[in-house]
Amino acid sequence: MARQGIFQSTAHNSSRGLSAPENAVTLTVDQTAGGGCLHLITYVPWYNHTMSQEFLVERVQTGVRMEKRLLKVLKAFAEYKDMTLGDLLEGIVLHAFDGKVPFSEDSLHRIAELKKFYGLTLNSSGSHRLKEAADHHRTPIGKSRGKKSR
Repeated sequence: MARQGIFQSTAHNSSRGLSAPENAVTLTVDQTAGGGCLHLITYVPWYNHTMSQEFLVERVQTGVRMEKRLLKVLKAFAEYKDMTLGDLLEGIVLHAFDGKVPFSEDSLHRIAELKKFYGLTLNSSGSHRLKEAADHHRTPIGKSRGKKSR
């Protein structure tokens, strides 16, 4: 039976100050006799297990308001990745909470294309500074819209 996992270059990781986990297996491939080179490869068996682990959650419906073109880009990107908008947003937020980048270079390129297509010129510098063109009488959280009760 073939082992599943990922292979990492030991020399590459050690030069970056990284070390393999305790359950990793280091393989040595010696091709020096035929004029080749010596390769050290680390097999990391835990990678596949962390990617396939499932977590039971309770999801709720939300009525979040969002900038129109931003939502169009998010929906289009979710469709491109064959996932729901909710799954995409959950992934972005969980990566952000861990201080990780949620997108690969290829994904960022696709997002740039979608932003251009939908005319989205906003970037992170506009965060928390967006103002609606028409005030829809939005009520801040915790405030009631009705008359004060006596």
